[in-house]
Amino acid sequence: MSRKYKFHEKSGAYFVSFATVYWVGVFVREIYFQVIVDALDYCRKHKGMILYAYCIMPTHIHLLFQAENQNPSDLIRDFKTFTAKILIQRIKDNLQENRREWLLWMFSRAAERRCNVKQYQFWQHHNQPIEIYSQKFFDEKLNYIHQNPVVSGFVSEPWEWKYN
Repeated sequence: MSRKYKFHEKSGAYFVSFATVYWVGVFVREIYFQVIVDALDYCRKHKGMILYAYCIMPTHIHLLFQAENQNPSDLIRDFKTFTAKILIQRIKDNLQENRREWLLWMFSRAAERRCNVKQYQFWQHHNQPIEIYSQKFFDEKLNYIHQNPVVSGFVSEPWEWKYN
């Protein structure tokens, strides 16, 4: 991984993006969105995450955050590990999920390509954190996060997207 995409400053604010394996569109149902929203809320209340902005898209997530009590890398690792386990279980348990077998197969297929993943891999391993180095850069990333659903054609205005 290049130096550009690492958490260097423990107390710094970061823009980070991470995606599902194979860019699978998981976040198209309320129950899956809610797992992410609840996990972000937990991280804010119990793990010292200062969350400036987020956007949950069907295949990926953007965060603008700061880790108050721990290394930001550890915080994101724990967030991804926890949400992956819960989301896989929700998919398994959701008998109305018409893509259930296909989703689980995709996650299983991704896990086969990694020696450190046992059964399912939900998230891509890289996060591409970018440290926020100025107010202007912060504002650019904030705007990018809020405009993402607009640019993608899901809504006309940022405030119309429920998950940002």
